Amino acid sequence: MSDQPSSTPNQPSDWEAGFGDNPFDEDTGFDQHEGAAALSGANWWRSAVFYQIYPKSFADGNGDGMGDLIGVRNRLDYLKLLGIDAIWLSPFYTSPMADGGYDVADPTDVDPMFGTLRDFDALVTDAHARGIKVTVDIVPNHFSDQHVWFQQALAAAPGSPERARFIFRDGKSPDGSEPPNNWPAMFGGSAWNRVPDGQWYLHLFAPEQPDLNWDNSEISAEFERILRFWMDRGVDGFRIDVAHSMAKPAGLPDMDLSHYNGPNTQLDPDLRFDQDGVHEHLRMFRRVLDTYPNRMAVGEAWVPDDKRLALYVRPDELHLTFNFRLVLAEWSAKDFQGAIDDSLTAMAEVGAPCTWVLSNHDVVRHTTRYGGGELGKARGRAAALVMLSLPGTAYLYNGDELGLENVDLPDEVLQDPTWERSGHTERGRDGERVPLPWEGVTPPFGFGSSQDSWLPMPAEWEFFTVEHELDDANSTLSLFREALGLRRGLAELHGSSFHWQQAPAGCLAYRRGPNLVVALNAGDTPVDLPPGEILLSSSPIEGDTLPPNTTVWLRV
Repeated sequence: MSDQPSSTPNQPSDWEAGFGDNPFDEDTGFDQHEGAAALSGANWWRSAVFYQIYPKSFADGNGDGMGDLIGVRNRLDYLKLLGIDAIWLSPFYTSPMADGGYDVADPTDVDPMFGTLRDFDALVTDAHARGIKVTVDIVPNHFSDQHVWFQQALAAAPGSPERARFIFRDGKSPDGSEPPNNWPAMFGGSAWNRVPDGQWYLHLFAPEQPDLNWDNSEISAEFERILRFWMDRGVDGFRIDVAHSMAKPAGLPDMDLSHYNGPNTQLDPDLRFDQDGVHEHLRMFRRVLDTYPNRMAVGEAWVPDDKRLALYVRPDELHLTFNFRLVLAEWSAKDFQGAIDDSLTAMAEVGAPCTWVLSNHDVVRHTTRYGGGELGKARGRAAALVMLSLPGTAYLYNGDELGLENVDLPDEVLQDPTWERSGHTERGRDGERVPLPWEGVTPPFGFGSSQDSWLPMPAEWEFFTVEHELDDANSTLSLFREALGLRRGLAELHGSSFHWQQAPAGCLAYRRGPNLVVALNAGDTPVDLPPGEILLSSSPIEGDTLPPNTTVWLRV
């Protein structure tokens, strides 16, 4: 920040090193030669910053109001300017779009909505030319009901090989009119749908997303083919959608639903997810990945505790798994410290780096979760500097760098399947999927050449466009650019060294390497600023105090 002093005098000992009994107060390794060089080579993913692109909402390249691969390719220079290391593309495959593309009808082709395979190849080539790696989604739990396999299953008889690719069962009761068990679907209603011949098929999500039967060897063979198809086209890695869902318990017993809170919630434990058998399937993914140089995979696994999560990144399984503790944490130093501490400890036990995230296409944007408005903006900026200074990998969601909030959309434009499946009681995830504003003063803010966008943008986003924020040295975009530039160049932020330090009430502090200290004031009142040279702060620093809802990076 341009209006900050370059250094501060020594302050009282509230910020001195050492919590004493902290379980992760140990040095796990520091190499002064690490830094930007750590982003190349076999382990590039261990400290990379990934940028999630929800293709429908990033940039419209063909003027139809829908984001596409041409739009992504056209904005690669922006991503290079931002300073990210890799992109993660949410699904762009052939799909009826019953669930935003996560209902995949052909996992080895591009939906015409997003372009062609030639467009994808050109995107990969141009991204690599800019030093940006490309990762894509893989959806192994289910296919679309329009996938050729499921259409064959519907045409085949009960007990046929075609139906054995999915999870078909006879119903309960003498006439089979009741679902095989009581499992709910994540988008509302039963997890079972009945077909005309009387059998039922399992869908943990929408009825248009029939679950695959991973006990059938045809499924693993097909996903090996899918992985190789995309790696042969130059893909650098994969995000594994609901990586904790592929294995189902024997006999598909009923669940205890006495504490079930409705759609989009999981129980602890939950028979639908995190079954031990899932790990053998993930080992298959790893074996395939290891036949290509410098490839990686990150799993989406919502599991009940950090030790269960660590199982997904054992040396022969996934390279990374999303850590959602910061997503779930309330705004407080105590919650943030607990999330960081438990996560680092669990991952260290299996030798894997943490993977930090604050927002994505499935959760309310963190600026909104933290209160919205100026308060949410300040807290969101502070949280970003915490996340970007932690050891491991960071994932940004498109629009995080602009400080975007969720949009309260009118009922008539909602498209998430949760809205209909819940009987209009759950609004779903459209609020965090509104397209990005690029330039100009009226919607759709340069999203594309069309005057419309697939979800409407609020007029006040005039002040959140990329164009507007690039011209403002104090904008959230400028903060992200500065933070990412420092992260790339600071060796401390690529090593694994991490020490907690003592901090005043409502604050937390930690040391990265020998000379970098990060301090967060999550409280409501200013505190004395820690000693050191200010490298970056999320809010302006005036005098010798650290303002509320502010993070600072210090050279000591």
